[in-house]
Amino acid sequence: MNPFDAVGFLGAAGLVGIVVLIFIETGLLVGFVFPGDSVLFTAGIFAAQSHPFVPLWQLLAFLPVAAAAGDQCGYAIGRALGPRVLRGRVMRWIGDEPVDRTYRFFDRFGASTVLFARFIGIVRTLVPVLAGFTGMSYRRFTLCSMLGSLVWCDGIVVLGYYLGNVAVLREHLELLFVGSGLTIVVPLAVSVLRRRRKMRQERATAERERAGV
Repeated sequence: MNPFDAVGFLGAAGLVGIVVLIFIETGLLVGFVFPGDSVLFTAGIFAAQSHPFVPLWQLLAFLPVAAAAGDQCGYAIGRALGPRVLRGRVMRWIGDEPVDRTYRFFDRFGASTVLFARFIGIVRTLVPVLAGFTGMSYRRFTLCSMLGSLVWCDGIVVLGYYLGNVAVLREHLELLFVGSGLTIVVPLAVSVLRRRRKMRQERATAERERAGV
């Protein structure tokens, strides 16, 4: 089951698979690689068919719960591990830019970041962790998380349900999936390239200093 092939993934994994994927994307740092938006939109499309893979009401009921539960897991990781969680191997893959952007959102929007970040790939994975180790009120975090989970999951599923059968969209679903995937792949690639260039510059500077240049 390949989560990047939204159609194949939903056909093979069903409701349990999408619930697990949404939980991992929002609850574990490794989940930043998953295209949650594409999977939610495709699930809405499938639910609109004459023989849906699951009824729409089940998607609307269970997916927000999975997303909110993932947030709780991320928050607990942040509280338990503190800032050192940002020095792990996974965070080296994510890079500094998404983390810095998440911090800026916190500075600007405060607790509302938990709600708004739902619609921004990678950032929605980082926000619960940062909320945990920055000491955000658990009650406020949970309230914003539940509201954000409901709006994000059900909003995108319903959008897919009502727009997925529009001829233009239906004929270009592959482009939608590719575009959603690029929102994750491109920032990661840019971050990796920038980090490698910075490392090369630092090594070059160190070599010049050792040579007395």
